[in-house]
Amino acid sequence: MQMPPITSTELKNSTLCIKVHASRLDAASARDFKKECDTLWKPGIDRLTIDLRDVGFLDSSGVGALLSVYKRLPAGQPSVKLLNTQPAVQSVIELLRLHRIFEIVA
Repeated sequence: MQMPPITSTELKNSTLCIKVHASRLDAASARDFKKECDTLWKPGIDRLTIDLRDVGFLDSSGVGALLSVYKRLPAGQPSVKLLNTQPAVQSVIELLRLHRIFEIVA
């Protein structure tokens, strides 16, 4: 049985906008997240926005998934905005000092 996608995406110029529809970005969902991002990736993408409104839990697998998408961006000044992060998710990102590479937008 095929699981529904955990993301919806939109390409706006060179920005890939990803909305995560999972309540947890963990070992169970991170693999699907990365797979869906791989199939949507196009040359010329140099910015990402990732809407985490629905995500209430983020573990190391979820962090790895976010970083794997970040690493696909061109070297130099990759731009990743995390939108609508819930407090628990934001605290994990800040604890790991990832707010230095991900811009957190309320």
